[in-house]
Amino acid sequence: MTTFETSLEERLVRYCRVDSQSDEKSASSPSTAIQLNMQNMLKAELEKMGASEINLTAKGVLYATIPSTAKNAMPTIGLLAHVDTAPAFHAAGVKPIVHRNYDGSDIVLPDDTSKVISPKQFPYLAKKVGHTVITASGTTLLGADDKAGVAVIMTMAEHLLAHPEIAHGKVRICFTPDEEIGTGIRNVTKEDLSADFAYTLDGGGVGEFDIETFSADKATISIEGVSIHTGTAYKEMVNALNLAAKIIDALPAHTRTPETTKDREGFIHVSTVQGTAAKAVIGLILRDFEVDGLAAHGELLQSICAAIGKGEPRAKIECKIEKQYRNMRYWLEKDPRAVDFAVKAMKSVGIEPIFEKVRGGTDGSQLTERGVPCPNMFTGMQNLHGPLEWISVQDMVRSVETCVALVGSE
Repeated sequence: MTTFETSLEERLVRYCRVDSQSDEKSASSPSTAIQLNMQNMLKAELEKMGASEINLTAKGVLYATIPSTAKNAMPTIGLLAHVDTAPAFHAAGVKPIVHRNYDGSDIVLPDDTSKVISPKQFPYLAKKVGHTVITASGTTLLGADDKAGVAVIMTMAEHLLAHPEIAHGKVRICFTPDEEIGTGIRNVTKEDLSADFAYTLDGGGVGEFDIETFSADKATISIEGVSIHTGTAYKEMVNALNLAAKIIDALPAHTRTPETTKDREGFIHVSTVQGTAAKAVIGLILRDFEVDGLAAHGELLQSICAAIGKGEPRAKIECKIEKQYRNMRYWLEKDPRAVDFAVKAMKSVGIEPIFEKVRGGTDGSQLTERGVPCPNMFTGMQNLHGPLEWISVQDMVRSVETCVALVGSE
């Protein structure tokens, strides 16, 4: 094994064993105290390897610097990864399994043998014969999203700090909490990061380079009915849950939902319904690659609520739409430096960039909008947010090589 392979394997296995799941129901920041276990571990490692300007903020964001060794002026590049794992699946008691010299067969996960990672179902795996593949054991997610990104950045940092003869610009490292619930990046400012441009290390297969994301809004529909005893409800009760059902039923079920859209198509997704006959709340997310399309989703939602409300004037229906993030493409087109540097770096290590669009968002979406161009780079992670998650160590090596080339570009 190469030095990078050894370091990446050891780090990823160790990091994945640490439970650092975020909690979308929490109002604290970070949303879970256990994320600080990861941050404190990383802080100690950065101190040991000789990084400078190490700072763990009260909001759980960890910063560090790799000082420049270049003779000429070079841009300061930020590298970001998130330490939290998704709330979508079990993340406590992760038992990473290392499959050396993968032979191309099905990978049956031992703690739940019904969970099988098959190259027939996942063709990218079929390309990894001979690689070291890391999986979970079947009852938890792995957490390579985004501990693979953390491991890549830490391995690169260790390499550069141990080899000051490698000329590179100043590197700003930033590990964020709560990316999976979309709140951690709010506590990262342009001034704190202090980078000319940056990259999130939170992507998929080798060469994948995300320069476009959804634009996103959040919608909350609050419904207040007329509550009265069921025994005397005739012509008096207005059931908020029935109105909620009517609103949902009026949505375009076959053309604008996540399960009926792909590629550049946007959607309206009903994510939660809560309440009683007296009061009900519908939570929705709106997604589209273009702001005009996103606005159209919101207008449709508002018109449905207005129509249902007109049909039952005794009820009170309010539809509130909040901005979440916007497609990073709008800003990267105006300032393409981050894209140009990454393309040059990948090609210099023999990787052809694969430009992708993310049917979701990244920390880079919000950061780019705030003035720090921040596309998303590959790490190798696959089958995210569930028990079939896996990653190739050799893919992670390619990510480290790209990062080393990236910060050394002029």
